Amino acid sequence: MSLPNGPQNSSLLQSIQFLIRPLETLDNWHQQYGDTFRVLGNELPATIFFSSPEAIQKIFASDSDYLTSTRKNNLLSVVLGDTSVLFLDGEQHQRQKRIVMPGFHSERIREYSQRICEIIEERINELTNGKIFTVYSFMKEISFRIIIDVVFGLNNSTHYNQLHQLLRPLFDFFHNPLNSASLLFLPLFVKDYIFGSFGDSFKSQRERIQKIIYALIRERKAENSFSQKDILSTLLKTHDESGKLMTEKELCDSLLTLVFAGYETTTSVLSWALYWSHYLPEVQEKLLSELALTRDISEIARLPYLSAVCSETLRLYPTSLSTFSRFVQKPIEIMGYHLEPGTIVNVSIYLAHQREEVYPEPKQFKPERFLERQFSPFEYLPFGGGNYRCLGAALAQLEIKLMVATMLSRLQLALVNPRPIKPIRRGLIMVPPNFEMVVSGVR
Repeated sequence: MSLPNGPQNSSLLQSIQFLIRPLETLDNWHQQYGDTFRVLGNELPATIFFSSPEAIQKIFASDSDYLTSTRKNNLLSVVLGDTSVLFLDGEQHQRQKRIVMPGFHSERIREYSQRICEIIEERINELTNGKIFTVYSFMKEISFRIIIDVVFGLNNSTHYNQLHQLLRPLFDFFHNPLNSASLLFLPLFVKDYIFGSFGDSFKSQRERIQKIIYALIRERKAENSFSQKDILSTLLKTHDESGKLMTEKELCDSLLTLVFAGYETTTSVLSWALYWSHYLPEVQEKLLSELALTRDISEIARLPYLSAVCSETLRLYPTSLSTFSRFVQKPIEIMGYHLEPGTIVNVSIYLAHQREEVYPEPKQFKPERFLERQFSPFEYLPFGGGNYRCLGAALAQLEIKLMVATMLSRLQLALVNPRPIKPIRRGLIMVPPNFEMVVSGVR
């Protein structure tokens, strides 16, 4: 079968539409062309979007000999490093995942819980009665402190302040809509100009960050303090099947990737969860009733309605609109379409989560849907799937649950302007616009 249909306007116009109104553009394309469509006109290589469970299952199950990830993603690979798990394929990718995974085992996740709660409590104590605060900014600071503490074991130390000063503005560059568009959609000659303009600056910034991380690695080794409950300590003593430890560069790239992946994305989901739990009074009432049953951290993470609220938030606002692009390496057939090498395959997480037959009234916030049935990993995929599923998914979900539970249990909050809000693009993710809440009491 020939390649699927898709929008016929110019590639530049499609890119602008997707940049300015990504959700509406995806909805329109899906409505016009169905579950599978081609974008960027007739350019080669072809870019195909898939969103049906059958197609997603096929893509996630495909061997890397047939579908490989996007590699060396320009400026992002300069910042995160070329040994980042995001830019590796095949056995190299699998090896790196196997080494990093112990940092996210269930027992490790439980150990992080106490420290996450302590950081949340410290920030909540700053919210006095009558205080008005901007939710996204508040959540952003907490998310950064948590991810830096969990990854490096740092809390308000000299190294923490240095990383805060260097990483925040660097990562913010990639969450700027115009900059992200240049990485994904603009013509090659424009990309080359941008990369040439910023590449040297980013390399210099990367070297400063790398110097700090290398110092941390060497300090931890010298102290022989691998028992600390952070990911760096875990990775320092984790080796592959041949007994080989990670190099300092591999450690640095892995740690930077974990911080990048767990910072702005978690901020967005936390903000949305807090919004919906106060915009819909019935959601807050059910949460408070459930939270009144326990104070135990391990029990909180398993509360069914709280889990449903977090799952519904991630369904409506996944951490990314699409999974990482995959390149066809060998001819492969997906949904009857014969794809030749070089074809770019995109799984649309957003459209998969908007399927009416799977999620009735998909635009509505309805946590109960996650209490009524269990969805397959090809219907519900907020953290991607297959070989490239986000390693920190369990940690992110735990952080969201603990934050929502702690804030609702400790504070009486209200939206300053209780109105419907729409997501806005911030780089590669969709975030809530700046909205404010006020502390109306302490529980």
